Amino acid sequence: MNPELNGTNVISESERIGKASSLFWPWCGANVSLLALSYGSFFLGFGISFWQATAAAFIGTILSFLLVGFSSLAGKRSNAPTMVLSRATFGIKGNIVPGLLSYLIFVGWETVLVSLATLATGTILVRLGDIDRDLAMVIGFVIAAALTIYGGVLGHGVIMRLQKYLTLVTVAATVAYIALTVDSVNWSAVSAIPSGNLQGFIGALIFGITGIGLGWVNSAADYSRYLPRTTSSRSVVGWTVLGASIVPIGLVTYGALLAGSDPKLADAIAMDPIGALTTLLPTWYLAIFALIAILGLVGGAILDLYSSGLTLISVGLPIKRHVAASVDGTIMLLGTIYIVWVADNFFFPFQGFLITLGVPIATWSAIFVTDVLLRRKPFVEADLFSASGRYGIWNWRPLVIMAIGSIVGWGFVTNTFASWLSWQGYLLFLIGGKEGPWAFANVGVLFALTVGALGHFLISRSTISKQESA
Repeated sequence: MNPELNGTNVISESERIGKASSLFWPWCGANVSLLALSYGSFFLGFGISFWQATAAAFIGTILSFLLVGFSSLAGKRSNAPTMVLSRATFGIKGNIVPGLLSYLIFVGWETVLVSLATLATGTILVRLGDIDRDLAMVIGFVIAAALTIYGGVLGHGVIMRLQKYLTLVTVAATVAYIALTVDSVNWSAVSAIPSGNLQGFIGALIFGITGIGLGWVNSAADYSRYLPRTTSSRSVVGWTVLGASIVPIGLVTYGALLAGSDPKLADAIAMDPIGALTTLLPTWYLAIFALIAILGLVGGAILDLYSSGLTLISVGLPIKRHVAASVDGTIMLLGTIYIVWVADNFFFPFQGFLITLGVPIATWSAIFVTDVLLRRKPFVEADLFSASGRYGIWNWRPLVIMAIGSIVGWGFVTNTFASWLSWQGYLLFLIGGKEGPWAFANVGVLFALTVGALGHFLISRSTISKQESA
């Protein structure tokens, strides 16, 4: 099968086909990971009850994917990738700043997802007894890496089909997992968990926003850009939110039931998020569970690799999309090999680095979504590629807002993944300090979103009006 030839260009009218409902499959496939089961334990870890965890998962997931849905509108309106459309906000050259940050996020998370798939396979298959751990990890690595690179390099058409099959297989196998483990739910123990305070609930809510949906805003238009412009905007948002949210909400809720039923399981999940879930399974299902663990993580990695290739071109690298995706795939392979087989203590600090980058990306997301909602007309496509066009070269106001949002956001979050990230939280003294009740609520993410949205709304309305009237 030939790779997709479209890159950062605007999609031609003849290729704008399909319905909004087609967005269900890529977003569902990207968010059907078994990690969501482990998230149920993480939500309870904020010291809240099962019902509070369920509410936080529902609200946080829906709100974060609403941002993804609104970002998707930009692709439907102007049929270009997200980080090309972002040029209208930051300028042709100014957009290099959020573009490079997005690129690092994409490549980082696709590496993390493939690494998790590799490590999980080793943990799971070792329980079968006769499989060497390194051999098991090689199997997981080959399957995860091959599927990720296959989808990411060949592009949109393959992704839309592949994600549908990944979703159906993974959902069916996950339903079987639930059927095999439902007897482990102890409702008495779950209902006995006391309610937590407001800070704990807000912390879980923010965890849901950042850990489930927010990281997809900067790739949303990459998949909606193939839709006809006449497609209903409500349908674009609705199918995106439904596809992305329905499985994570269910899995987080069920994961909270399992973790709330057995404190030992909750502790094990903290150390081994996917492997710990196998302790509830009969041996005969372990190989199947390993497969769904791989496929669930691959669904997200494929979208990351595809969008990372588009983002690399959008910042100015003069190569074809499939070549850019191949470059990113090579980086992902090398990164995964290093994390899994070389580094002794790299995975958690690396996650901390990616979470740190997530704060400026949260600010960018708020700016971009606000920009999309403020506009009444499609972007002028030719000017997205011209330094002399109406969108300018360097738009400093949005860049300053992004910097302010990042500074404020980092000041109100704590990052315990590595000692060199302890500088964060420097503004927490305003609300009780690094040991106070708000210390681990990570409200800095909400502040970053607020600064981005409100700041851009206040300073850019007149600019957007001039752009649309030019």
